[in-house]
Amino acid sequence: MSTDRILLTLGFVAFWALFVGLMYWGWKGRARRQQGAVGELPSVPTELGKQLIEPSSGLYVGSTLAPSWQDRIAVGDIGFRATGDLSRYERGVLLERDGASAIWIPQESIRAIRTERGLAGKVMSKDGVLVIRWELPTGTEIDTGFRGDDKSVYPMWVNGENA
Repeated sequence: MSTDRILLTLGFVAFWALFVGLMYWGWKGRARRQQGAVGELPSVPTELGKQLIEPSSGLYVGSTLAPSWQDRIAVGDIGFRATGDLSRYERGVLLERDGASAIWIPQESIRAIRTERGLAGKVMSKDGVLVIRWELPTGTEIDTGFRGDDKSVYPMWVNGENA
């Protein structure tokens, strides 16, 4: 191998490492800026109440600051996509994510449940994402997106939002 080829390869590796470092730095900066607006998420209560909608498997797409469908939240692990199960109880909505903390959305915090084409930079077919708009304890409204494996349950969520 020639010296030019080795230097070119090292240059590309250094550029790649710099690029990854800048992305990480940007993500951490976003998390710092959002920390005050997001604050602490509600914890899952010990008593959830009667189950209103059975668990539905799928992909947690992410959460964004409402009303922007692209302003992804980077605070804690809420910004990471994960597979999981979404279910509805009398006291709220539980999103149990694989490899990440559960997200609890208290019933009194829910503002709307709807379907959208996309959320958090993830775009799908029409009505491909179930989106729950809810208010955090800080007063900030966010949209949480879930792409169910079985989209036939979406009408139950949208039409039964005041259950």
